[in-house]
Amino acid sequence: MGVSAKTAFDIAVPPSVVMEVLQDVEALPEWSGPHKTAEILEEYDDGLPKLVKVKVSVGPITDEQTLAYTWTDDSCTWDLVEGTQLSKQHGVYTITANDKGSHVDFVLDVDLKVKLPGLIVKQGQKTAVETAKKGLTKEALKRAQA
Repeated sequence: MGVSAKTAFDIAVPPSVVMEVLQDVEALPEWSGPHKTAEILEEYDDGLPKLVKVKVSVGPITDEQTLAYTWTDDSCTWDLVEGTQLSKQHGVYTITANDKGSHVDFVLDVDLKVKLPGLIVKQGQKTAVETAKKGLTKEALKRAQA
């Protein structure tokens, strides 16, 4: 069962600050409510996270996932390597500079291993979008002021 979530928003900080937040994956539980733990298993030569193990809880679903990350100067992409509840996950944050600071495009596509009621699926989509927008914005603003 494929599910997609998308949002776009602006944050009043430079793109470098947004990318700094995204690259600090071990801090995900601090600003992303669904993330309970995040541990880097492997890094690229430049120190950026390559393979990450996370524990995520959305509504009645708790999933332990191993994610493969790829990075560019203006994007963060991750794909599911292994999960207990999901069979597929592909997420992308794309950051571009604008007159307000940064414009963020977020896309998350997942396939569940089990069929769930539509209400639970919609709750998961809403949580993903709200976390992407509110959590990332709050953390980026906090870091810019520090």
